[in-house]
Amino acid sequence: MIVKSSVEIITEWDIVAARQLGRNEAKALGFGTVDQARITTAISELARNIYLYAKVGIIEIEKVEMDDERKIVIVASDRGPGIPDIRGIMESSYTKAEGLGAGLPGVKRLMDTMDVQSIVGEGTIIRTEKWLR
Repeated sequence: MIVKSSVEIITEWDIVAARQLGRNEAKALGFGTVDQARITTAISELARNIYLYAKVGIIEIEKVEMDDERKIVIVASDRGPGIPDIRGIMESSYTKAEGLGAGLPGVKRLMDTMDVQSIVGEGTIIRTEKWLR
């Protein structure tokens, strides 16, 4: 079974709403408090990036429960300016002062998988997963 929910990111309060939704969904799926914190931190960073750079976007949260597989999937998408240098952004030394300091490399460290698709001038889609162990 896959259950999807989402929060449109337009204001800073939407970042808080996305965090809370992610925490609630992770808790409902059975994640412990440490993984709940990792998931909400990743959501915060993704939602803040939407707010700061694209202005508008969406955070989608999927709870996946199939056979022996349980995971949470976070998809952040926008129609913003895109990321011209994904490789450069993914280097740990690259930071911007506006974020939480974790950046996309931090999101990658917090989650089990991460895929970044971005086209300059069209937008970005970032998909991350955290498996329940």
